[in-house]
Amino acid sequence: MLIKIQFPSVNPLEYAFLGPLVGALARVAGGIVSDKLGGARVTLWSFCAMIAAVLGVLHFMPQGGVAGNFTGFFCMFMLLFAGTGIGNASTFRMIPVIFLTERQRAAAGQGRAAEEQAIVDANREGAAVLGFTSAVAAYGAFFIPKSYGTSIALTGTPDAALWCFIGFYASCIAITWWCYARKNAAMPC
Repeated sequence: MLIKIQFPSVNPLEYAFLGPLVGALARVAGGIVSDKLGGARVTLWSFCAMIAAVLGVLHFMPQGGVAGNFTGFFCMFMLLFAGTGIGNASTFRMIPVIFLTERQRAAAGQGRAAEEQAIVDANREGAAVLGFTSAVAAYGAFFIPKSYGTSIALTGTPDAALWCFIGFYASCIAITWWCYARKNAAMPC
């Protein structure tokens, strides 16, 4: 949608498949890296990369009568898709760890049976939250284009939506750092 509006001379159908492809491939890489470095650290840095990518998109879009740079715009969107794929994998790495840690803390010192039940409970709860998270994430395929459309309808450009995304990613960085990534976090993962 943005290619069609911002760069009318470019055929967006030639590029439409690349974003989801990059995101899917990045998810695989994000899972591997998250297993080695920890989900919280990778999630934190993926949000930073996503902010950088959105700033790049804003920089390369046509503005004030000046033609934009499609190559830069496109590359920044590919970086954004890669960041979302990596962040998806790292978040899905964090969820089971959070539930397992929480249940194991509650069962500590209560005997082997309680510790085994903690693992069963953590797996059940983690699976439920992963399913719910997947359902909410699927809503992004509607919400993100709708945000662009609303921004364009209200302001004439998608800039407002992009700035809102930056604000959202910044809040995600703060929450991830505070709750999961900082030294002495209540729930490190």
